[in-house]
Amino acid sequence: MKKSPKVLVSLSIAILMLLSLIQIPDRTYAKDSLNINADAAIVVEASTGKILYAKNEDTALGIASMTKMMTEYLMFEAIKEKKITWDQEQIISEYVHQVSKDTALSNVGLEVGKPYTIRELYEALAIYSANGATIAIAEAIAGSETKFVKMMNEKAKELGLDNYNFVNSTGLNNQSLNGQHPEGTGPEDESVMSARSTAKLAAQLMKDYPEVLETSSVPTMKFRDLIGEMTNWNKMLPGLDYEYPGVDGLKTGTTDFAGRSFTGTAMRDGMRVITVVMNAKDSDGNSSDKGRFGETKKLMDYAFTNFSMKEIFPKGYEIKGHKSLPVTKGKEKSVKIHTDEPLKMLIKNGDEKSFKPVFTIDKKKMNKDGMLTAPLKKGEQIGTLGAVQEGNEDFGFLEKDYTQTVKVVTTEKVEKANWFVLMMRGVGSFFSDVWGSVTDMVKGWF
Repeated sequence: MKKSPKVLVSLSIAILMLLSLIQIPDRTYAKDSLNINADAAIVVEASTGKILYAKNEDTALGIASMTKMMTEYLMFEAIKEKKITWDQEQIISEYVHQVSKDTALSNVGLEVGKPYTIRELYEALAIYSANGATIAIAEAIAGSETKFVKMMNEKAKELGLDNYNFVNSTGLNNQSLNGQHPEGTGPEDESVMSARSTAKLAAQLMKDYPEVLETSSVPTMKFRDLIGEMTNWNKMLPGLDYEYPGVDGLKTGTTDFAGRSFTGTAMRDGMRVITVVMNAKDSDGNSSDKGRFGETKKLMDYAFTNFSMKEIFPKGYEIKGHKSLPVTKGKEKSVKIHTDEPLKMLIKNGDEKSFKPVFTIDKKKMNKDGMLTAPLKKGEQIGTLGAVQEGNEDFGFLEKDYTQTVKVVTTEKVEKANWFVLMMRGVGSFFSDVWGSVTDMVKGWF
């Protein structure tokens, strides 16, 4: 019996309505689940680089004064290598003086021809994002900002950053430098970097030079005899407008090109997170401090509320199907293996049982027959154990090819068998093979 056109139309509408109720999960949907109002954003656990949330994380965007994190890195490195010292005095050049007196920019006034210590200049950079002071540091390290910019890009490559380009030491649009921008850069160029690389730079800066937080966490400070105090542009610090418990860094950035951006970091209950928001806006769609610090708060709240470090597999964990491995040329023909320490991972609360072990054998330890060769030491590493989570969104790590693992080691030593034992095993193996061949032949007769 043919169905009438009206019936067919009704069935089609019903099917479409049913399909519209089915939600198909994908990475884009998961990324937007926090509704972060920014062109790009990321939140990372600092010690492992585990990404807890990301949005548009690999697109190069304007970073404005977040650029200064690279200047800080090179400054700390130069001090470590004794190329400069904290008490070293830098004479202010005409170029630095002209930038420092521009009241449209973040600055402390620096007088041409006068000396300022590296420490003074750094405090002005880290607390007040002072642009003239930043260029003075660049000149102290490299002799000129042009040479310093080359160092910045070389260091970025060395650190394994992607999607970046540094055009000056400050993060200003080159147009603000009034024709004094570094050679090889355009008059309207501005530094760019992805959210992932910005977070990676922040993580490396704090790992290699944790003392950066001693200054980035200072809410206000006096600079020489200037009227008033420098107030940190990071308004999430204690006593400032958007105070957030645990925040102690790291760097804001603001230009017309980059919008209001912020690389933040906070520590709570032994866990440090790093956040990046780029061109963040408030609920009204305006570029504002309420936007960048409000969106940062969302990221930090999400991280601290929903994630914690949990033990996935204990120390001494024996892998199912791989509790021991065969050994050749040893007094024993096999050796037991287990993990030498617990595998701890930062995971979303309640997801502990959704992980499965991933055992990887070190192929260099195995012969062509898939056996270990004696002698073996107790505690000798023969592979690694990781974990994979099933059924949930996983943003991975800052290092895209990084996997979190622990060592899998032997539980006992296996000494090499003496020549007589090896010879007798060889003889036994020979006659075993002969007997097997005879048996197969006899079976073939019947």
